[in-house]
Amino acid sequence: MNINLTLIAQAVAFAILIWFTVKYVWPPLLNAIETRQKEIADGLAAASEGRSALEVAAKTSEITLNEAKQKASEIIGQAEKRATQIVDEAKDNAKEEGERILAGAKAEIDQELNRAKEGLRAQVSSLAVAGAEKILRKEIDAKAHSDMLSKLAAEL
Repeated sequence: MNINLTLIAQAVAFAILIWFTVKYVWPPLLNAIETRQKEIADGLAAASEGRSALEVAAKTSEITLNEAKQKASEIIGQAEKRATQIVDEAKDNAKEEGERILAGAKAEIDQELNRAKEGLRAQVSSLAVAGAEKILRKEIDAKAHSDMLSKLAAEL
């Protein structure tokens, strides 16, 4: 065997191997590499978009939270104001009710006083008639002298 022929045969075999690799092995490897690079690039872009969306969502949630806190404080203020109004209305109603009850009690007292005065006038007029009867030693007819007794009771 000649070394030149072996060398040439090895070179031809190597060239066939390179041609076969370039023709059939290399393109699928390049496609797989390119696909993987594209997936990585898409993933990085999605991550970047996700970060920016997260920042926007954080800002939006912060704004929403601040608005909710402000609305809550407004609602609390309105509730406190309404509570104060309700308490004031209740005080006014209670005061009016107390005045009404007091006026009713005063009217009832006045009625009782007038009834007592009328009762006393009737008793005084009977006593006056009895006293006058004893003084005059004769009987006075109450029916006959009712006008005079009424005037006497009114004067008392």
